[in-house]
Amino acid sequence: MDVSRQQAAVQDDAGERAERGPRARTKRLMLETATRLMQAGVTPSVSEVAEAAQVSRATAYRYFPSQAALVQAVVNEGLGPILTWQSTSTDAGRRVAELFATAMPRIEAFEATFKAALKLSLDQWARRQAGTLGGEPALTRGHRVDLLKEAIAPLKGRLPPRDFKRLAQALSLIFGVEVLIVLKDIWGLDSRKTMAVAQWAAGALVRAAVAESIDEGGGVGSRTAVK
Repeated sequence: MDVSRQQAAVQDDAGERAERGPRARTKRLMLETATRLMQAGVTPSVSEVAEAAQVSRATAYRYFPSQAALVQAVVNEGLGPILTWQSTSTDAGRRVAELFATAMPRIEAFEATFKAALKLSLDQWARRQAGTLGGEPALTRGHRVDLLKEAIAPLKGRLPPRDFKRLAQALSLIFGVEVLIVLKDIWGLDSRKTMAVAQWAAGALVRAAVAESIDEGGGVGSRTAVK
């Protein structure tokens, strides 16, 4: 697992152990309330979550100093086991398939939450372009970067660094809530067909990257990198 994700997991565990009793219950109440609102399609402010949870605004802002911090926490809750995903396989294609099989059902289960977070990200982008965002903290999105690099880790050293990075970037186009927007909302596919298309596309990208590397190397490379 990527070092940054290991450190984040350790820090989260330490934070959970440090917060016991009423503090932990209040934070959990806020997260559950925010999750409920986001699952209903709302992108709530800290004040709105405080009101819905019947917590004072001052208390709410001690836990979540900005809307971005609140939404990020809810997103991390939704991602759950995806953030600590690991594979023992040494085959990049199989690892990518395992990641998709683990992540996509979870992402679909929290589809409304992730769409609400995407809405906030797009709204912040629009306000930044218009010069009206001010000092509001930005919602950071990027878990897929580490996850996908971890999935194709067996190809590190087999692909040139540029190609390795390009493959991770290409896979990121079909991983996450965006693929649900395209395949479910636009194409009208059900869950099974959505997963099938995403898995097929991911496998095709990995195989193409390896084949291209072998061709460019004049046959030099590992044809067992992807089965």
